[in-house]
Amino acid sequence: MKTRTILAALLMLTGCAVGPDYHRPDVAMPAAYKEFGDWKPAEPKDEAPRGKWWEIYGDTELNALLPQVEISNQNVLAAAAQYRQALALLGVAQSGYYPTLSGSLSGSRAQGTSSSTIGTSTVVPGTPIRNTARLSYSASWEADIWGRIGRNVEANEASAQASSTDLQSALLSAQAILVQAYFQLRINDAQQQLLDQTSAAYERSLQITKNRYEAGIAGRVDVAQAEAQLKTTQAQAIDLGVQRAQLEHSIAVLIGKAPSDFQLKPTNGLPALPPVPATLPSALLERRPDIAGAERRMVAANAQIGVAQAAFFPALTFSSTGGYQSSSLSQLMTAPNSFWSLGPSLALTLFDAGARSAQKESAVAAYDKSVASYRQTVLASFQEVEDNLAALRQLANEAAVQHAAVQSAAEALALTENQYQAGIVSYLNVVTAQATALGAQRSSLDIAGRRLLANAVLIKAMGGDWQKGTK
Repeated sequence: MKTRTILAALLMLTGCAVGPDYHRPDVAMPAAYKEFGDWKPAEPKDEAPRGKWWEIYGDTELNALLPQVEISNQNVLAAAAQYRQALALLGVAQSGYYPTLSGSLSGSRAQGTSSSTIGTSTVVPGTPIRNTARLSYSASWEADIWGRIGRNVEANEASAQASSTDLQSALLSAQAILVQAYFQLRINDAQQQLLDQTSAAYERSLQITKNRYEAGIAGRVDVAQAEAQLKTTQAQAIDLGVQRAQLEHSIAVLIGKAPSDFQLKPTNGLPALPPVPATLPSALLERRPDIAGAERRMVAANAQIGVAQAAFFPALTFSSTGGYQSSSLSQLMTAPNSFWSLGPSLALTLFDAGARSAQKESAVAAYDKSVASYRQTVLASFQEVEDNLAALRQLANEAAVQHAAVQSAAEALALTENQYQAGIVSYLNVVTAQATALGAQRSSLDIAGRRLLANAVLIKAMGGDWQKGTK
């Protein structure tokens, strides 16, 4: 009766975990976005669906490319495999709650020996040969009195959740990189179209200049300047081909294809630039998987402190063995040949030269490191949002000014060409006006492309969407 009472008390202690319980550390939060207002402190909700956020740009080819990332991108597949591995490790940790069972079946045939000297043995002639058959089992179970197993499960569960966020981060990152590469390729196509149109205009100007030269109205220097302007523009167009090929290869790899097996045809125009909502609540940061992952790594590190602390307490293990042993296989599994044993054991390390203390200090330091990493991740996420909000605001103003510059440059070119044909100015003035007009147009396209890229990065910074509701 007394023994049962002691065992019951010990079992009641099972699940009482030593070590600190996890509490989310404080993070200094700004009162509002510098670029926008209307926000609240965020809590990770990375499991919320993001939807097909890239469809906001209304580009059919882009919509066809993005779903392939989840299926064929090798970095995403590697993250998925790592997540499966983390789930398997969680299963290993959870198995500690249950007893371990094992069994064996063995047989031996031996003749008796006698020792004549230390380290040597001889077979005694005439000693009978003995046959032995043995069927045995063993079982052991550790009572989780101090919560070592529970803390280990807690750590592995948090690690598995963090691995899940790593998978979401890899997917979101690959999607955002693909969107940016696609935009850069379309910007390249727009620049190519502009240079081709400009080269055609320069060819017409060159032909007019040659006609004037043959008529004795213009000098040879005018023809040389027109030819130089044309060839320079054609060279710039050829250089764009190198950049386009590299961008196309990059997109192929992102969707898991060999560059030689992938091709995107040029298109006219750029994808539509969606407007940024008037307010961007910071609750959207809850959707960022890297923030959720950083917090779950804190949970895992905190639990490991409990695992290290439990090592200072004795481990209570219940074990049993049993089976059958006989010299006759036919009579093996009979009651007279059975054997069994059952009993608890209490094990405690008495001296380890400070190893357990060092392990606990290491676990505490690892937790402190995870806290710093979490806070840094939160701060970096706010910076990323602020950077791209500022970029979009400033680029919108720059685009308006650049549009006016394009119109003025086009007007100046038309006036200069008329003046040249009237003989008022030299062809050098025409070349200068042409270069100014082309530069203004290319700058305008460059700004449009930068706005698209900043827009895509902002959506990624908001966790894959910037709508207030989830899709």
